[in-house]
Amino acid sequence: MHRPAQRCQRNWKQIPEGFVMLEIWWFWPLVAICAADSFREKAEKIMQDTPVIDGHNDLPWQLLKLFNNQLQDQKANLTTLADTHTNIPKLKAGFVGAQFWSAYMPCDTQNKDAVKRTLEQMDVIYRMCQLYPETFLCVTNTSGIQQAFQEKKVASLIGVEGGHSIDSSLGVLRALYHLGMRYMTLTHNCNTPWADNWLVDKGDDKAQSQGLSTFGKRVLKEMNRLGVMIDLAHVSVATMKAALQSSKAPVIFSHSSAYSVCSSRRNVPDDVLQLVKNTGSLVMVNFYNDFVSCTKDATLAQVADHLDHIKKVAGAEAVGLGGDYDGVSRLPVGLEDVSKYPDLIAELLRRNWTDTEVKGVLADNLLRVFLAVEQVSNRMQDPEEEPITLDELDGSCRTQYGYSRAPGLPYQPGPLLASMALLLFSLYLL
Repeated sequence: MHRPAQRCQRNWKQIPEGFVMLEIWWFWPLVAICAADSFREKAEKIMQDTPVIDGHNDLPWQLLKLFNNQLQDQKANLTTLADTHTNIPKLKAGFVGAQFWSAYMPCDTQNKDAVKRTLEQMDVIYRMCQLYPETFLCVTNTSGIQQAFQEKKVASLIGVEGGHSIDSSLGVLRALYHLGMRYMTLTHNCNTPWADNWLVDKGDDKAQSQGLSTFGKRVLKEMNRLGVMIDLAHVSVATMKAALQSSKAPVIFSHSSAYSVCSSRRNVPDDVLQLVKNTGSLVMVNFYNDFVSCTKDATLAQVADHLDHIKKVAGAEAVGLGGDYDGVSRLPVGLEDVSKYPDLIAELLRRNWTDTEVKGVLADNLLRVFLAVEQVSNRMQDPEEEPITLDELDGSCRTQYGYSRAPGLPYQPGPLLASMALLLFSLYLL
């Protein structure tokens, strides 16, 4: 309950003149409290009509770790769920109106069971909507988000975090789209056979694709055709630039911050922010302390500094929110869980962001980008068909069906030469 504004007024005529100087010490702190209440109240008023669209939340990963995706376990009840950044009461308190839930699998699933495990995480998101229909509405487009806003529900969308989840397959990419995926992060903390991740810039990984390989560019082309947003969180700077130059639609950074404010390689440098501006793309600011302050500790005000910087370099239309709740271990003071969004919006209002700019950060900027992606999509076009070459893949756990006779594929001489050598040796023995 917030203090009514009139309680901050005082009838000075009733105070004896001699007491004014004695009491003046508390006056300015009281003014500050009243002003804070005013900004918070204005934030909530704006958010009632324009709720938060958050770009990245890892609650499905927590549901896997804690309950092995068994949502009917009494402890997994999302109304009473404890020890997570996200539950239903917190979402409502934070005015979250749409959430891209992360279907995430770690890099150690690459070349193993990444596709299967990703499908299981997409399934748990749909089951959240089924078990709590009064709270969640699973949607796949901008009109669905608007419908959820009108119904006062949380529009629930799927973002697949990490290109390793498609196992370098255009067919799997299309299948995940048909199952509801509406953005894909091109890499996680590892290279895929066709895109480089941010650890290349840090020096912990070696560049393999110099950004995007030829097949990687085909992946982006197919994402454009389908209407899947290209997410550049976690990728190398070379991959960022290649994707921004190649994509026919705006792209997103679903949970990344500004490199000039915190020089983590997970953040977006200013020259890339300029490309973001030029392409009408979007950076959804991450709340992880290590990417906010480059230390273990951070504050809400420092998150607002990232928003300010992106606005300064790329424009207010380029700023969004991607808290990374339930995917990180450290969060800023003042942004401890998803209920705290109104406090961040109040801080932006305090910094003289206009109502229009704030509404953009909350929802309108993401809706604009998503709508542009939908408009660029054209599923009447022929799909991309040429697969990745066999020598680009880790073959230890793979069959090779289709590669030996498929037209247009690079010639693979190894097996044939081995067979010829064996035949010649057999003839020699005769």
